[in-house]
Amino acid sequence: MKKHFAVTLFSLLMATAALYFGCAGTQNSNSNTNAVAAPSAEPTPDKAAIEAELTRIENDWPRIVKERDAAAVQKLEADDITLVYPDGTDGSKEEDVKDIESGALSADPQEISDLTVKVLDNDSAIVRSRTTVKGDNYKITDGKCQVIIHQFRSVDTFARRNGQWQLVASATVPVRNPAGTAMQSPTPKPSVSPKPSVSPKSSPTAKASPAAKVSPVVRPTPARAASPQRKPTPQ
Repeated sequence: MKKHFAVTLFSLLMATAALYFGCAGTQNSNSNTNAVAAPSAEPTPDKAAIEAELTRIENDWPRIVKERDAAAVQKLEADDITLVYPDGTDGSKEEDVKDIESGALSADPQEISDLTVKVLDNDSAIVRSRTTVKGDNYKITDGKCQVIIHQFRSVDTFARRNGQWQLVASATVPVRNPAGTAMQSPTPKPSVSPKPSVSPKSSPTAKASPAAKVSPVVRPTPARAASPQRKPTPQ
């Protein structure tokens, strides 16, 4: 009887130990699984390298326009790119490629300046730049007068897809009063004629009438800007 009781007690102790160590093993296994599943930290972007690459891409636009390199536009612009032209209309990759191929813009040399790159993360950045067009193809008209636009500002959004930087969005606006352009000085107001002095009383005569008041010069109202006849290549 005692022997049977001892065997039963031993079996019970072994079962309890197996259950305990089994649970502990499961917990350790879960801990290891959680440790492996933890997301890795995002790589620190190499800002200098990204800035250098996007600066190179942006500064290549004058060459693309001059040489009608439509293949470069096909590669650089994303198929789902969002474009806003200087007149506020929506653009498309197909329109940009067509404009480059036609050579309509190649006669006007372009120059990129004031370029800044804002790196958002390892795969996205925003580029702000100024484009100077040394030609007369870009005009703003409202039917009454025309103004030639020589400078544009652009904000471009880049994303790195499959290891390649692509332009995914771009908005361009005209600069109507570029810095350094001499402003026309307003026409000076004519001086008002001095009031005539009153003669001392003598014989009653007619009073001298004061000089007529001169109306101030009115500046001509500038014509409202309308859409340019053609858009610049997005920067």
